[in-house]
Amino acid sequence: MLKPKTRWICQQVNEEHKKRLVEELSITPLVASLLVNRGFETPELASSFLFDKDHAFHDPFTLIGMDIAVSRIKKAIENQEPILIFGDYDADGVTSTSVMMLTLQQLGANVQFYIPNRFTEGYGPNEKAFRHAVESGIRLIITVDTGIAAIHEAQIAKEIGVDLIITDHHEPGPELPEALAIIHPKLENSPYPFHDLAGVGVAFKLSHALLGNVPEHLLQFAAIGTIADLVPLVGENRLIAKRGIQALKRTENHGLKALLKLAGADVSTINEETIGFLLGPRINAAGRLESADIAVDLLLTDDPYEAETIAEEIDALNKERQALVNEMAEDAIREVEENYPIEEHSVIVVGKPGWNAGVIGIVASKLVDRFYRPAIVLSIDEEKGLAKGSARSIVGFDLFQNLSTCRDLLPHFGGHPMAAGMTLKIEDVNELRSRLNQLAHEILTEEDFIPVTKLDSEIELKNVDLKALEEMQMLAPFGMSNPKPKVLIKQSRIAQMKKIGADQTHLKLVLENEGSSLDGIGFGLGSLVDEVSPSASLAVIGELAINEWNNIRKPQIFLQDIAVHEWQLFDYRGLKRVEKLADSVSDAIWVVFNEKYVNKFANANHQLVLLDDLEKAEQLEMDGRSMVLSDLPPSKDILSALLQGKQPARIYVHFYGEENDYFSTMPTREHFKWYYGFLMKKAPFDLKRYGDDLAKHRGWTRATIDFMSQVFLELEFIKEDNGFITLNQVKNKKDLSESITYQQKQAHYALEGELLYSSVDQLKKWFDEMITGSVTNEEAVEEWI
Repeated sequence: MLKPKTRWICQQVNEEHKKRLVEELSITPLVASLLVNRGFETPELASSFLFDKDHAFHDPFTLIGMDIAVSRIKKAIENQEPILIFGDYDADGVTSTSVMMLTLQQLGANVQFYIPNRFTEGYGPNEKAFRHAVESGIRLIITVDTGIAAIHEAQIAKEIGVDLIITDHHEPGPELPEALAIIHPKLENSPYPFHDLAGVGVAFKLSHALLGNVPEHLLQFAAIGTIADLVPLVGENRLIAKRGIQALKRTENHGLKALLKLAGADVSTINEETIGFLLGPRINAAGRLESADIAVDLLLTDDPYEAETIAEEIDALNKERQALVNEMAEDAIREVEENYPIEEHSVIVVGKPGWNAGVIGIVASKLVDRFYRPAIVLSIDEEKGLAKGSARSIVGFDLFQNLSTCRDLLPHFGGHPMAAGMTLKIEDVNELRSRLNQLAHEILTEEDFIPVTKLDSEIELKNVDLKALEEMQMLAPFGMSNPKPKVLIKQSRIAQMKKIGADQTHLKLVLENEGSSLDGIGFGLGSLVDEVSPSASLAVIGELAINEWNNIRKPQIFLQDIAVHEWQLFDYRGLKRVEKLADSVSDAIWVVFNEKYVNKFANANHQLVLLDDLEKAEQLEMDGRSMVLSDLPPSKDILSALLQGKQPARIYVHFYGEENDYFSTMPTREHFKWYYGFLMKKAPFDLKRYGDDLAKHRGWTRATIDFMSQVFLELEFIKEDNGFITLNQVKNKKDLSESITYQQKQAHYALEGELLYSSVDQLKKWFDEMITGSVTNEEAVEEWI
């Protein structure tokens, strides 16, 4: 067996709905399954999703407060009042700021932007910044991607005579700021039909309302912020992302063109992954390490040379960010393992002075990946006595809800069920850790701490072809709530499997079943080659894609996990170097049947047992364990006693023996008849002196002559005295099989044939017949899926 690394949860498709979509929309079974399992069960719903039928942007004025905000902004534009856009330092905040700046500049506004410094000001609006803005003449502040938790700051704005319009998408708390207008899709009693806009989505709606039409030229920015902020890519977000990606492919924005060039992106193939892995991290890097202002400047500049300069600066910051994240993540992992072991902590809360506040969110994500626990990483400022934290969670633990119960410890706090940010006093960190662990103890079960992989569908190899994979792209762009499809393929044989890469850490295999085949690549899965028998039947999960190489297009799967749901047989018969077998096998019991071989296979690094009788073999516990059959057993019975009714995970067969009988001569009755006739003529015969000559004359081995002589001796056909053989007078006819030596030779000969010289498939079948009472493949599958 080979257990998967995660719990596989595979959706079951409604076959009736699937069949209907295949027939009425003329789509492949693969895509029909995906659509049904994503809630598009009828041809009407599926068609609308696939073909963007009847999709349009919602009326922005159905957002509460939009009319008030638009009226106030237009008044400011008309009177040329200075307007301040107050943004956030991540990709969503940067693009939100850019959208509002470009919109108001287009309308002729006197506008500027301000993004707080992550390190000196922290997240969100702050009193000092507001007071400074008023002193410089600002009379209208518009927040983007921030502000919903700014209760105090809104009060200050009111006191100092500045109008505040808040646009945000983060979870509203029990108390809302007292602002002129709050534009937020999740406000209570909001009639707006879509609640999951990103911050840039809300800014985009305000732009739509101000301009009087959909700002198509701003969709490229809206798509970046929407995808980078990991909001659900359904509904209006999907429309923003899909149309924004198309706009990015033909962008004329100097900043985006320079950044795409530096990132090595192929403009013609831009998709959600281009944003998620190339653009988003680079835009984020500016605010993580320094000021996010340069990222806004990049998107706003009209100078291509300035764009190139800023893009190079941002790219360098991103490389610096990557190195910093790796260093901090290693430090955080050590902190967990040494001081807060996961056996005692259901929620990880770690922090250190000097940890960069700009990357603690990424480090928190890495801790979740490593330990699969909700994680909070804190940057501690001993001078101010404050800890600034970023949190990431796992399925089943709502961060926003649980942190909300600790508001008395968190003067600044906001976020989502799966991610949050906060500030607290250093002396309150231990209390926060204690409370969250208590909450987790009450909420989470042991199973919740096993990582989950959600699978869209179980498919058959025969349904994976180019047409299906090309059609699957109609479900893009992929993201939250519309993830890239992950599929399960079971009961596949291995046509090819090997390690690849300079350090042999990756896996390449070819699956086959009933005439169909599929190439697979598993990055970081190279070690599994040693854990999978070539004869095993595999279950694999992963993402399907089209591989294009040398103008040849083929389906392939990017493997994410592999499982074998039955016991496995590994064939090391004939291996000369025992130490090589020891290096390949770990955590296995080494079984020796013959005492003379105990020392040969003894090793301090593994457990060795001597099974030289049936009782010992029967009593050895093997369920779920692996074993090495080191030498050839004396009989089939002892092997049957060892295996019958047990459920081993893996069996490694070596079957060492100093001499093998199978390819030596097994004398037939004709051999015995000739030898007896020879003795009748030549007896007394000096076996010691002339035995080798006789063997050479007949083309036999000396062992064959000795064996036949021993059989005749046991049957009392001959007498032997110091090597001289003479004949007895035979009174009763006897069969060769009455000789114990003959019986043992025949049994050993047959056993060698079955164990040493059979094919792997034959040997596996023979063992299967012995192992009765094992769970079936399907029962094993149910344990993990």
